[in-house]
Amino acid sequence: MSMTSIMTNHAAMAALQSLNRTNDALAQVQKRISTGYRVADAKDDGGAFAVAQTVRADTATLNAVNEQLGGTRGLIDISLTSLEQVSKTMIEVRTVLTRLADGTLNDESRNQYNQQYAQLRTQIANFLADANYNGRNMITGVSPTDDIIMMRSESAASTDLYTLPALGPDTNFLVAVGPFTTAAAAQAALTPTSGDFDTINMAINDAMNRLGADARYVDAQINYNFDKIDSMEGSLGALIDANLAKESARLQALQIRQQLGTQTLSIANQSPQYLMSLFGGR
Repeated sequence: MSMTSIMTNHAAMAALQSLNRTNDALAQVQKRISTGYRVADAKDDGGAFAVAQTVRADTATLNAVNEQLGGTRGLIDISLTSLEQVSKTMIEVRTVLTRLADGTLNDESRNQYNQQYAQLRTQIANFLADANYNGRNMITGVSPTDDIIMMRSESAASTDLYTLPALGPDTNFLVAVGPFTTAAAAQAALTPTSGDFDTINMAINDAMNRLGADARYVDAQINYNFDKIDSMEGSLGALIDANLAKESARLQALQIRQQLGTQTLSIANQSPQYLMSLFGGR
């Protein structure tokens, strides 16, 4: 049997406790709706929040890695463009060398062709020197410090680093200086596989082939990283995102409970007045 007392209002205490619990639950639901997260901070779920922070760090690192890979892709593209222009110019070089290999040329004609050859060689040297991107040039690099070392993933382990060795020095892609004062000298330069022209031409072709493979690799790594980021963000959402439809329904239910709790507390607070009526209002 409950005791009626004006000193301790048990009904009001119970109603207040219930209303406080409702307010706490309502505040939590409102936080989830306003943030969109079931776990917005460590107070909501310390373990899930710690996992979420780790995943966020990994995705941020992958985005940074992709930015770096994008810069590397730009350097590769510039290098390929330069070597492609060099390769096209080498066709003209071969044409001029073929003319210089003609023993019937007079001195005036040979001098004109040698000047043309020198101009083409200077043009090639300029193509190579202009293959700069963000202060780097893979073609003119001459030491390991000119190599491009890239991270491939969110891990900084040595197994996750990829190296693009420098192609240089630029003399690897420059034909002999000349001039070719005799037909025999030009003929020697055109000797298949062993002549200066073929040696340089093969080096250019090898470099373009390697850069093409590197470009494909970088593109594939960037796409893989994007796919990985999407997967990580999807799993992160399943871990910490709030179900807004469910939270909206809970919000309405809690708001009704809050109203009822407030009314219940108001009624409970009026109980001492009823006791006073037993004494005739005195």
